[in-house]
Amino acid sequence: MIRDYANHAANERTFLAWVRTGIAIIALGFVIEKFNLFLLTVARTLAAEAPYPIQMQKLSGPVGRFGGLALILGGVALILLSASRFIRTRRLLAAEETHPASSLRVEFALLMATLLFVAAFSVYAAIG
Repeated sequence: MIRDYANHAANERTFLAWVRTGIAIIALGFVIEKFNLFLLTVARTLAAEAPYPIQMQKLSGPVGRFGGLALILGGVALILLSASRFIRTRRLLAAEETHPASSLRVEFALLMATLLFVAAFSVYAAIG
């Protein structure tokens, strides 16, 4: 029997939830990349009609080019971060001595990164 099985199971469930979130972020990145390719193809197809390609090229701007890649890389980074936290927590649970409560630095950094990401896309949407 595993000592403190409930804590180990909770750690694993948390890890799997973060992995699922990372995979969803990667999938959203792929959707943005594919939609950008679709917009570029439509813009090239409608090259004969002047106003449409300009509007399509505006839609597939820097967010379309780099936003999808940023989400893909962010999802991979999230999965790697969650794996390292899972391993660290597993080692702390297996240790005999007690440990102080963890600080909220990582959670605060993730919150700030998310808020910065949302703010950047909001500004881009308001300008474009």
